[in-house]
Amino acid sequence: MYKTLGKRALDLCIAIPMLVLALPIILLTGFIIFLQDGESPFFTQLRPGKNARIFRLIKLRTMNNRKDIHGKLLADAERLTSVGKFVRKTSLDELPQLVNVFLGQMSIIGPRPLLVQYLPLYNAEQARRHEVRPGITGWAQINGRNAISWKQKFDLDIWYVDHCSLMLDLKILILTAKKVVIREGINGQGVATAEYFNGKN
Repeated sequence: MYKTLGKRALDLCIAIPMLVLALPIILLTGFIIFLQDGESPFFTQLRPGKNARIFRLIKLRTMNNRKDIHGKLLADAERLTSVGKFVRKTSLDELPQLVNVFLGQMSIIGPRPLLVQYLPLYNAEQARRHEVRPGITGWAQINGRNAISWKQKFDLDIWYVDHCSLMLDLKILILTAKKVVIREGINGQGVATAEYFNGKN
């Protein structure tokens, strides 16, 4: 019952007031990002949601679009801006996803929505992460975020799918707040974000 009805009700009860409170922060942060780069402060990207249905995820942009002499985008670490580093460390870049939650494309709690190109790389067990709506935060995020391996992330995601409950979601919310405060697990080892999934790692 919670997974089908209660979870959506909790999402709306949290997302609507949070979106109202966060709107000034989103607009101010977006304006600062625009002043730094003169580009749109928002980053959107197609991601798979529940049942692998594709939606457009919204975030505040933390990287510029600098390219090398061949027109290829530079590595993430080279494109991460000074403002972007702060925005990412404080998780302010995630705030616009409250709109995705309001629209029913995401949940507050759930497996993080990954790249569309990963879909054909999942095995049957890994693909089970799409049995629930993707989340702004989740069980894997409070247990290592980008600092753990892909196998660990998928194991944690599937564990969440099998154990989803109101008490677990409340626990994840509390622990997420703690993670944001201590800024733990933001980056993968040796990279600005997380390494790409290739179906083997």
